Amino acid sequence: TVVVTGTMVTMKRSEIEALIRSYGGTAAGSVSKKTSFVVAGDEAGSKKAKAEQLGIPVITEEDFLKLLK
Repeated sequence: TVVVTGTMVTMKRSEIEALIRSYGGTAAGSVSKKTSFVVAGDEAGSKKAKAEQLGIPVITEEDFLKLLK
């Protein structure tokens, strides 16, 4: 389960969420203990903060795209 938040640079959030689903993942709208990681862009806000509080990894859009390769 992956949460996408903030403003992305190269893709829209909806496009990243579609990629997550195409690889068999779940794109969620909120962070919970079941979240695997958060893809955070600029101005990520409360979702990023909650992930950090729960100890959930937060990665950048660039890192996410590298994972797919």
